Formats: sequence, structure tokens, C-alpha cells
Amino acid sequence: MTRTDAWGFDMEEPAAATEGRRGHGPAPAAERGRTTPPPTGPHPVAPATTDRRSTHRPEREPQRTARAALTRILEPGDETAGRWLHEMGPVALWHTLADGSAAPPAGATPAKIAGLRLRAARARPTADLDTMTALGGRFVCPGDEEWPRQLDDLGDARPVGLWVRGGANLRLWALRSVALVGARACTEYGAHLATTLGAGLADRGWTVVSGAAYGIDGAAHRGALAADGATVAVMASGVDHAYPRGHTELIGRIAEQGLVVAELPPGDHPTRSRFIQRNRVIAALTRGTVVVEAELRSGSLVTARRALALGRFTMGVPGPVTSSLSAGVHQLLRGEAAVVTDADEVIELVGSIGDLAPERQGPTRLRDLLDPVATRVLEALPARGTADTGRLAEEAGTPRDVTQSKLFELLSLGFVQRCGDRWELVRRAETTGASRRGGA
Repeated sequence: MTRTDAWGFDMEEPAAATEGRRGHGPAPAAERGRTTPPPTGPHPVAPATTDRRSTHRPEREPQRTARAALTRILEPGDETAGRWLHEMGPVALWHTLADGSAAPPAGATPAKIAGLRLRAARARPTADLDTMTALGGRFVCPGDEEWPRQLDDLGDARPVGLWVRGGANLRLWALRSVALVGARACTEYGAHLATTLGAGLADRGWTVVSGAAYGIDGAAHRGALAADGATVAVMASGVDHAYPRGHTELIGRIAEQGLVVAELPPGDHPTRSRFIQRNRVIAALTRGTVVVEAELRSGSLVTARRALALGRFTMGVPGPVTSSLSAGVHQLLRGEAAVVTDADEVIELVGSIGDLAPERQGPTRLRDLLDPVATRVLEALPARGTADTGRLAEEAGTPRDVTQSKLFELLSLGFVQRCGDRWELVRRAETTGASRRGGA
């Protein structure tokens, strides 16, 4: 029997079924069993003494080793190689690429297969797995209990596997996760918003996912860490290769308090294309993506549009129309993205039914509480000088006796004062709660 998580993804499944199916979504209904409610309370964290490899059957270890090798051979997001992996399986594909005399996979060009075989010659998957164990990390494969099944939505571009540092369960944390992305060269406004959003989401039990880059990414991670919350850094390098170097300490803190995740094996370095491919993992892993500041040409917009294509919620925080760093966000908002300004509004979109943001209203002025007739009499009073009851009755269009009654009502409320048989406005400042406004 299988169980499904809060997104309908299988929690447990035989390895053979996982490897044999294309796995781009939930299992067929016939393969599913009873369901369990989504996790509640604090984010579950696996015990430090747990050996996650002990849950894997011995016959799966060759597949794990093969997938580890393929992460050093294949480029992230290579859909052609992903199709080979589905058709041949990880072990057969690794052996094919490692053996120069083997027939190449179907559709492989000579140049592509030659380049991959050069990489295969230097692959040392056992050493990479040992390095991760020494770092206190692990290699998570499709079909593992910890594998986030929403990544299967990427189809042939699905990661071969994920190298993970940190003690928490990646799949459980990803169930309630939001991506916060944006410009590296952000403004103080953008950094403040990203920090506030990160802290607000983490404080409400949501995992903040970003790329550990300068600017918005770093601010989002710091906000979550400051709130003692959960945060995941998806790297475009190996998990032991801190990039950017200036965030070495931050990435170390994330590994201790949260999770550091990468498709690339230990020691591997980032490239421009790997940053772009990393964004697809951020988009697929989370329930929604929030863009905080982005120019018209921005990697953050790539993440947001990938999220849209995957059917995830896509949101943007508006900024000054005169700022080029807001131009990309505003373009996104003119399409299918939703405007959000704080964590409550984000959760209203990505959360469960009933997770509504509080209703927002402007400050209430004292005169808003007056009935319509009293309001007309008050508005009939001149801004300067006085007027008698008869003149006010004419201006307000109400009988004299009604006007007189409303004037005494306004007098008791402090809106007007008498000057003999005439009336005038009281000059004062109105205060309602924390809001102070001048005027009548």
C-alpha cells in the first residue's frame, strides 16, 4: 500500500515502480492507497543518528551509485539525457557513457557523446558519496522517501538526484515552501522587503527557498534564519562549494539550521547556464514564487515564468515605477502574477483554504460615524465664519427643526460651537487609534 502527502504525491513506493514509470506526476489511482493528513506543527527534522541509507534496499545501491556518477557527467536540465535516463535506466546509461566501445544512446550526436565520455572517465561516484557522508550530507534519488515528488513535474528535465546537507527532511519541508527571488544588486527597499517576507513566512511555519545569491536571495535567507525558521538554499554548484564566496558564512548557517541542496556533485563549480537551470528546481520545488525586484532581463523572471508553466503560484512585490529594478516585476504583474505586499498575502494564495490575509481598511474618521442628515448639516457650515440655523437649513436641504436638532448633536460631539444664535466649525485634530489627521 502507498500513502500520499498533502500534494497527492506518493510517500512510499516500491523502487521498481518508481524507476519504471516516467514519474512526471502522481501515481495512477490504482497504485495509490490510503492518504494521510499533511504534517502539522514544527517542521519535522530527522534524528541526527538516523542513517538514511539504511532504508534503501541493497539492490538499489547500484542505481544510487550510477545516479551519483551521472550528476558529474550530465549537465543539469539536459532533457535529451533525461530521456535516455528514462529509457535505459541509470545503471545502463552510466555503463554506456563510461564504455567507449558501447553503442551510444539513441539520437546522440558524435560530439555530444564524446564530451560526455570525457566526463565519464573522471567520474568517481563512490568518492563523491563518501565526501557527502563526511560532510554529514546525503544523496537523495527519485523514489526515495525524502525525494520531493513535485520535482517530477519537470519531466525529462527532472534532476538526476539531489545532494543535500542539513538534518531536515527535504520532502516534508518542501510541502510548505515558498521561493523568494530577485535582483542581486537590489535596493534597500528590496532588501528590506525580502527580509521581512522571509521572516514573516518562516514565523508562520513556511519554508523559505532561494538561491543564496547576493541581494534578494541573501536577504530572504537571513530573514528566515532570524525568525528561527526553515530555509533551503538551492545551489548552482556543489553543496561544499560556497558561491558567492562572500556568502560562505551564510551558507554555513543555512546548512546548520536549514538545508543546502544541489544537483551538482561535491566540489563542482557554477556556470552561467547552471544558474539558469538551478532556477527550474526552485520553481518546481515550491508551491509558489515571489519576485522582489527584477529588471526586464533577469534570472528571477526565468524562475517566475517556469513556475507559471508548472502551474505554481507566481507573485510579485510592486515597487517604484521610476526604478529599473521594478520594471521586470511590473511586467510580470501585468500578466498572470498576483500582487503581494506581505507574508499574509503570500500565504493566502499558497496556503490551505481559510488562510486568509486580514482585511485591510483605511483609518476611520469620527465624521464617518455621523448619520447622513447630520453629515449634510455639518458640510453646510462655512469653512470660515459663522451661519445661522435658517441659512444652514437651506444649504443642507433639511427642515429648520431637524437642522437645529442635528446642530445640537454636532455640538455634543465637538464638531461645532455656538456664537450667540450662530454656529461655526470647531478647529481641531481628529485622532482615531494610532492615526492623527488634521481638519474638521
